[in-house]
Amino acid sequence: MDALTVVSAIVSLAGAATAATLGYWTQRRLRLMDQRNLMETYGASLAWAAYDLQSRLYNIVHGHEVDRSPGPSRGLMTAFHLHGTPEERDYVRRSTAFVIGEYLGWVEILRRDVQFLDLGRSRANQRVMEEISSIGTALNRTSADSNVLRLWRVEQRAIGELMVHADGEPGRRRCLGYAEFCEKLEGDEVVGRWFAPLIADVDRLAEDTGPAVPRLVELQQRLLALIEVLDPKAERFPHFREPARASARSAD
Repeated sequence: MDALTVVSAIVSLAGAATAATLGYWTQRRLRLMDQRNLMETYGASLAWAAYDLQSRLYNIVHGHEVDRSPGPSRGLMTAFHLHGTPEERDYVRRSTAFVIGEYLGWVEILRRDVQFLDLGRSRANQRVMEEISSIGTALNRTSADSNVLRLWRVEQRAIGELMVHADGEPGRRRCLGYAEFCEKLEGDEVVGRWFAPLIADVDRLAEDTGPAVPRLVELQQRLLALIEVLDPKAERFPHFREPARASARSAD
C-alpha cells in the first residue's frame, strides 16, 4: 500500500468519525430541543392545572375561616355544598374531584412524553421534578387528624392515566375536559369507581373541614411552589400568589 493510499484511508476515517460525531451532537441537540418544547407546552398546562387545584384548596380553607368568623357570610363548602341547591352541591363535588384528576393527568402526560430521567442537567427541570414529587408525597401522607383527599402514589398514577385523553399521541396529549369527565363519571364504571372515594371525601370536608385544614394548606403550598418554578416571572399568574400565601399563613 503506497503513501497516498494510506493518507486517503486516514482522511476517509477522519471524515467518517467527524460526520458521526457531528451527527451525534446534532441528534442530541434536536432531542434536547424537543424535550424543551414539550416542557414548555406541557409545563404551561401543568401550571394551569396546579393553579386550579390550589385555587380550590384556597377556597375550601378560606371558606372554613369565613365560616368561623362572625357574621352572615358563608364559605364555599357551607354555602354551596351544605346549604346550596342540589346542582350546586353536585358541582362542588365533581369539580373538586376534577381539578385533582386534571393535575394528576398532566403529571402523567409529562411522565410519558418528557421522561423525567432524560431531562438533562437543567436545574429548572430538576426543580420541576422535585416539586411534583413533593406534591405526590403530600397527597400520599397519612395524618392523625384527617386523611381526606389522600391518594396513595399508585392511586395517583391510576387517576392520572384515566384523565389522559385516549385520542392523544406523543407530543400532543391532553387531559379530559370537564364535560368529558362528568360524562365518564356517570357512564364509565371504571372512572366512577376510582373517583368515588374522592367525591366521598368532599362530602366529609363539607361536614367538618377543620381537621383537614393543615393537610390542605400543605398541599396548597406545594402547588404554589410548583407554579413558582413553572412561572418564575409571574407572567401567567401575576395576582394570586400573595392572597393565597396570606390565607395559608392565617390557617397555620
